[in-house]
Amino acid sequence: MSLSSILSAEAIEKAVKDCEAPNSFCHKKFFQLCGLSSKTPKEVRDVFQIIDEDNSGYIEESELKFFLQRFVPGARTLSEAETKKFISAADDNSDGRIGADGQFLMKVQS
Repeated sequence: MSLSSILSAEAIEKAVKDCEAPNSFCHKKFFQLCGLSSKTPKEVRDVFQIIDEDNSGYIEESELKFFLQRFVPGARTLSEAETKKFISAADDNSDGRIGADGQFLMKVQS
């Protein structure tokens, strides 16, 4: 499964282009622009599984750094500040990672 089977290529491109500048990434705006915030819980879980490269059931900081590249190869990496802000916004239990147990889904659709 690929992201383009869930989200339109045009929407993905628009969302990634919107945060090309360093330190301009906002997860809520990105989820809205790429269309993920309007997807079903199953589709959001499918996207989570694509981003969770090691299939651990969590998105760790090392995976999140390359978040944009999962959408568009060659996209910039997230800065340390962006990565930490993203994790803190979605890490409800303070374990330093985003779980598939609803944390990601809730943040995408909020």
